[in-house]
Amino acid sequence: MTFQIPWDALFGGMLVGTACLALLALNGRIAGISGIVSGALSSHGREAQWRGLFLLGMISAGVFMPFIGFELPDYTSLAPALTPIVAVLAGLLVGIGTKLGNGCTSGHGICGMGRLSKRSIVATLTFMGAAFVTVFVRLHL
Repeated sequence: MTFQIPWDALFGGMLVGTACLALLALNGRIAGISGIVSGALSSHGREAQWRGLFLLGMISAGVFMPFIGFELPDYTSLAPALTPIVAVLAGLLVGIGTKLGNGCTSGHGICGMGRLSKRSIVATLTFMGAAFVTVFVRLHL
């Protein structure tokens, strides 16, 4: 096995970090996706506008990246049993976890830890620990 530096992931992470920093510095807002989505559904005026544009940018980036030379990962080999019903159920579980944790992985893991928030550090350790256990159980037990 040889080690390769995942340049695309490194570049993508730098873009995400830069976007989070820009949103905080220029707008005073945290780039937590669950908060942005819920706020987009309940806000009006300029508040709803920036949230909608942020979400549109995220969605359009995923749509247009293959057209400018980036290859999207093929997840079918990792999750061959993924059906629309399973995907909806998984999305609902993520939404419930987001509500229980007062934020999502982007809000706590990227923005909160970057601000050294104790609550975000605990939340990130919790969901990463749960993810490690889930992967271990799924792949090894």
